[in-house]
Amino acid sequence: MIRFENVSVTYAGVAEPAVADVDFEIPEGELVLLAGPSGVGKSTLLGAVSGLVPHFTGGALRGRVTVAGRDTRTHKPRELADVVGTVGQDPLSHFVTDTVEEELAYGMESLGLPPEVMRRRVEETLDLLGLAGLRDRPIATLSGGQQQRVAIGSVLTPHPRVLVLDEPTSALDPAAAEEVLAVLLRLVHDLGTTVLLAEHRLERVLQYADQVALLPAPGAAPVLGAPADVMAVSPVFPPVVALGRLADWSPLPLTVRDARRRAAGLRERLAAREALRDTGNAHGDARDATHAGPATATATATATAEPVPVPAPVVESPAKTAAQAQAPGAESPAQTPSARLRGLRLLRRAPSPPPSPEAPTALAPPAEARSLGVRRAGVQALRGVDLTVAPGETVALMGRNGAGKSTLLNALVGLVEPSAGTVRVSGAVPHRASPRDLVRRVGLVPQEPRDLLYADTVAAECAAADRDAGAEPGSCRTLVSELLPGIGDGVHPRDLSEGQRLTLALAVVLTARPPLLLLDEPTRGLDYAAKARLVAVLRGLAASGHAIVLATHDVELAAELAHRVVLLAEGEVIADGPTAEIVVSSPSFAPQVTKILAPQRWLTVTQVREALR
Repeated sequence: MIRFENVSVTYAGVAEPAVADVDFEIPEGELVLLAGPSGVGKSTLLGAVSGLVPHFTGGALRGRVTVAGRDTRTHKPRELADVVGTVGQDPLSHFVTDTVEEELAYGMESLGLPPEVMRRRVEETLDLLGLAGLRDRPIATLSGGQQQRVAIGSVLTPHPRVLVLDEPTSALDPAAAEEVLAVLLRLVHDLGTTVLLAEHRLERVLQYADQVALLPAPGAAPVLGAPADVMAVSPVFPPVVALGRLADWSPLPLTVRDARRRAAGLRERLAAREALRDTGNAHGDARDATHAGPATATATATATAEPVPVPAPVVESPAKTAAQAQAPGAESPAQTPSARLRGLRLLRRAPSPPPSPEAPTALAPPAEARSLGVRRAGVQALRGVDLTVAPGETVALMGRNGAGKSTLLNALVGLVEPSAGTVRVSGAVPHRASPRDLVRRVGLVPQEPRDLLYADTVAAECAAADRDAGAEPGSCRTLVSELLPGIGDGVHPRDLSEGQRLTLALAVVLTARPPLLLLDEPTRGLDYAAKARLVAVLRGLAASGHAIVLATHDVELAAELAHRVVLLAEGEVIADGPTAEIVVSSPSFAPQVTKILAPQRWLTVTQVREALR
């Protein structure tokens, strides 16, 4: 169905090819996972199948790509539309209509399908993707995950023979991701649709793949084979495979179920190590008690029994809160979200402001919401939310798509005005504060990183970020190199992959080192190595006193990084507590290691590795 014959793609102004020596075939009716580190050319390879490369992106394509017998070099994307459906990384760039139902019907209208067929397929797709309740909603009012499901649905309705998807589950919650993958699997098994998808969250997709096409490095020839065989040599792999490598299981498990069947011995080893460690701690406590006396012994035993606490939230008195609400500048006129976003972006071009008497005070918590309610487009997005974030604390906001996570972040940065309750960042009311004052209190990395990027090169973006933050020259560039090595100074931000653009936007915000850092789906488009580097940077910021709030569907990230998890549903907080307590008790948000080693309470492969030393 899809045939690559010695394919290489080189973009204008770039010496090395984005992909080289690609030569393999994908049979009809198979689901093939395209895997590899960030920036190795996965999106380029997908674009070559749909005809976007080189007809839209430019560059030189050598070799031959055929889909259902059609050469994509001689057939433009519109001439392939009846056989290839494409969903890119950015769903917003995909839409051409205003409402969900219209978007689902648009592709079929373009192909001239009969109205009765269009109606039936729209209804089927609404049900398959859980969009029935959103059919009349304006697309602009949907959450990022909901928009991604609409984008997928819009290419499913014409029933193409080949589906090409770039990070299809990156903005979906675990349950929604499973629903989408179940739909893709049904299309493969029941209709013989050929699916080629690129995905960094391999833990979600690997078990469904018939084959894995691995791009191990930029310009390297791909490796095609069975998932277990490829994972044995892959530089990127999910936690279930990492645990299998650690435990020396062969063949490597691809699913939680397979791993659980082999995990009895590992659980015994971990239990024995924990028992030995507890015995050693008890003997140490007894020796200390002998020398320190009964009072100290009691205190030591109590400290041993209690878990290490998360930094306690700083709650201000009502009098102080009222005084802060009347602080100078607190009554400045409110702005529309679009105007404020433009202001925050344009502020990067202005000289750094002089010190102000309104500078954040150490006595006010970095973030505080009380009975917060937000109403958007007639929908109650948040209701009765109470949240306090202390310095040095990392909080993960989790919940299904549309639960209100992004809305809460937008309220904290002042992009939306509360309809009820209060919200403050370092004592300031964010929707009333000027952008110049706000950027010294809070920084937001949005789902769409292009909102923060305006320069023509990576070097220019980093230089502007250093000037705006008053940082040492090269600070931003160093962060970019730490998070994702290999990005050249002269590259235009629009030519970066989605993950690379996100990395650049994150570095721009981190350069100012704001007391409160907000991140909306920060691992979208990042491979495991890049995510590990991101975790290290965020841990360093938290250790130095920065408060971090991230909205994420990445349960592995929450397990690795967050002190607390706040679960949202229908705009309300339904759970708030230490990460281990919340995720272990949730079948949807538990990481793979937790599911494999239950009932023991392990969260990450790193924890297991440390315990076995």
